[in-house]
Amino acid sequence: MRGSGHSVDSIVDAALSLLDEIGLPDLSMRRVAGALGVQPSALYWHVENKQTLLAALADRIVGEAAAGASVPDAARALRAALLAHRDGAEVVVSTAALGLGSGSLEGRLRDAYAAAGSADAARDATVLAQFLLGHCYLVQQRMQAAAIGAYDATPGEVAASTEADFEAGLAALTGAP
Repeated sequence: MRGSGHSVDSIVDAALSLLDEIGLPDLSMRRVAGALGVQPSALYWHVENKQTLLAALADRIVGEAAAGASVPDAARALRAALLAHRDGAEVVVSTAALGLGSGSLEGRLRDAYAAAGSADAARDATVLAQFLLGHCYLVQQRMQAAAIGAYDATPGEVAASTEADFEAGLAALTGAP
């Protein structure tokens, strides 16, 4: 793999593509290796294990969020990034729960709170991150249930109908209208 032209970025690219296609439960190192045309053992030159790969995926997903000029804008951009990928919220929450990855989701919120003059930006960011991750995880579960006919809506309707709930929670946590 060293001579194959692959890197952590190309591995994360392949894993993200597979995540969107097959979802987190079926994402494996073997499948990522297969998508890259290498043996699974070749991946370990670049990523230590599957959790390390998931942490890199989480950072990539969060990194896709546009920078927000305010706390609500940052939270909305992060919501959009999490919902843009199948199981995106689950990948990010599982990584955060284990203390892996860069912590960029909370970091972005902390920076936004600090810029807004929060007296306790770290705590405020933690609370908003927990709301954001829980909300997005619930929405994605409903979207997947809707996709197989187990929830009475289309996936798009689920995303649209839960946006008002997100905005109400965001307003409650930030005081923003």
